[in-house]
Amino acid sequence: MPRDTVRLTVAQAIVTFLSKQYSVADGQRRRLIPAALGIFGHGNVAGLGQALDQLSDALPFIQGRNEQALVHVATAYAKAARRHATLAVTASIGPGALNMVTGAGVATVNRLPVLLLPGDAYATRRQGPVLQQLQHPIEADTSVNDAFRPLARFFDRITRPEQLLTALPAAMRVLTDPVEVGAVVLALPQDIQSHAFDYPAELFAERDWTIRRPLPDPDEVGAVARLLAEAERPLIIAGGGVVYSGATAELEALAASAGIPVAETFAGKGAVQQRAWWQLGGIGLEGTPATNDLAREADLILTVGSRLTDFATASQSLFQHPEVRFASVNVNPADAGRLGATGIVADAKRALAALAEAVQRAGTSSPAAWRERVRARQRAWQTERAAALDPDTPFDLSALPAGSDVVPGTGAVLTQGQIIGLLEEHARPGDVIIAAAGGPPGDLQKVWDATEGRLAHLEFGFSCMGYELPAAIGVRLAVPDHAKRVVSFLGDGTFLMAPTELVTAAQEGLPITVVIPENRGYQVIHRLQMLRSGREFGNEFRYRDGNLELGGTASGAGAKPPRLEGEYLDVDLVKVAEGLGARAVRAITADEVRTALESTRDHDGPVVIVVPAIPHADLPGAGVWWDVAPAEVAEQEAVARLRAEYEDGLAIQRWHG
Repeated sequence: MPRDTVRLTVAQAIVTFLSKQYSVADGQRRRLIPAALGIFGHGNVAGLGQALDQLSDALPFIQGRNEQALVHVATAYAKAARRHATLAVTASIGPGALNMVTGAGVATVNRLPVLLLPGDAYATRRQGPVLQQLQHPIEADTSVNDAFRPLARFFDRITRPEQLLTALPAAMRVLTDPVEVGAVVLALPQDIQSHAFDYPAELFAERDWTIRRPLPDPDEVGAVARLLAEAERPLIIAGGGVVYSGATAELEALAASAGIPVAETFAGKGAVQQRAWWQLGGIGLEGTPATNDLAREADLILTVGSRLTDFATASQSLFQHPEVRFASVNVNPADAGRLGATGIVADAKRALAALAEAVQRAGTSSPAAWRERVRARQRAWQTERAAALDPDTPFDLSALPAGSDVVPGTGAVLTQGQIIGLLEEHARPGDVIIAAAGGPPGDLQKVWDATEGRLAHLEFGFSCMGYELPAAIGVRLAVPDHAKRVVSFLGDGTFLMAPTELVTAAQEGLPITVVIPENRGYQVIHRLQMLRSGREFGNEFRYRDGNLELGGTASGAGAKPPRLEGEYLDVDLVKVAEGLGARAVRAITADEVRTALESTRDHDGPVVIVVPAIPHADLPGAGVWWDVAPAEVAEQEAVARLRAEYEDGLAIQRWHG
């Protein structure tokens, strides 16, 4: 009996197929890809553009301003949806497609699903090189989309309509696989998008994709339980896998019953929602000094759902107990074995539940001396933290680093830490704060109270400037309850790099709030620069102190070329934001910030609040080392000293295996 067929173009088949895909997790069924985002060009407008127009009831389309930002929207949506759903993003051939490469890196590094549909060069080749086509001298089938290959967890180029029969299901499998998840790329030659084919009707039947929760092996659970029973100073590090798995309750049960303190990575921020003596907060380079002190003393590290980057381990210098051992829980076998750990390869929720049961059955509990040590160190830190966040106590300007005569040029009276204090004061359960690059994510990792429903969405796997604002759009699309505020906390440097998705938020009537601590530069890199070279160069936003002449002759013997060392740039971020469709406010004092936050909470669209921040006024240090090497040879005297200090630090690095 002949099969029922449906004649569709490749683009129409893709859109129809995507509209029929569902994820199933914990009994909840939802659209796997409920919408598409994109910008049209000659490489996708006649194909995907026509299909999205014709089938807009099945797959709504959101217009954007920059393709990289649209991938960030999809990535943040996926993170907010705990990897149970994502969005599709389309771009034209050439620059539009390549704009998505950075976004693909963010998604894959952070183990988050996104579906990218870039246009590609003609498959028929009758046209000769088409507009924006890359020509490779010895690889005639290479296009710019091959740049996605090292970043994609699944890549295919659709050069025949029938290839969709295998490519589309393969793409969905990767998007819903907790081990393989990341960016999925289907490159679509512009002519093939418009080709028609008689597809089997069953290809477009509704299909469910179960997001699996692999069960733990009892022997692996037993091995880790024994390590916990033997430990005198155990410590748990919670990563993003705890959040994605929804394993907060199981983690809290294990920590409470066995008396084990819990630290959090950037991705794991908020994995613990209870306020308890064992809830430590951030670890590593931007963690709390208390957490890092305890990590140095721990004799067993149990990592859950983390790949332990150098920020978490302080470049493998943090864990200093002479007999420290490692255990782990991870759905990915490669991550489960990091640092030579005894691993449980399983879903975090199920593994932690099994581990908590084994620990309770054995009556395991950490020694009283360790628990008291944790409590005492935490009490001292909480006092220091409260002082750093207090917005109503004027900052002592004498505490600024030497040479930081910056306040008169900024009009700032608040530090970035004090601004965070005001944001925390305003936050309600269900509110989300977002940060990704520069000082904001590090400061939030160190001091933000992500318990009792005050959620933190930190992208620091790729530390991508420009993620924060579109991420707020993605989170808002995933969390449509307007009673829950979505706040993007980003520096002025990041805002100036990529402010244009404010237009998208205004266009869609999305209430998001952007808070900009205006500290006049890339100040977190300025801080690192001072620590590694001893002087500022090219990181503060200053006018050049003379005219720049390229290729000309010097004005005189020994003349110094003009440098970026003049006054601070005069940039009105409020006007920039207003021009892009946002309601914008400049707030200077603590009370003005409070008023700005309260008066804009219910605004039906994007809000931008600009708050001058005192440059170089940092939160208390984390007290750890980072492997960033000063120049081995340099003319500046300070560099030699800093190099010697760096080499001293190399002595505390350890290999764990």
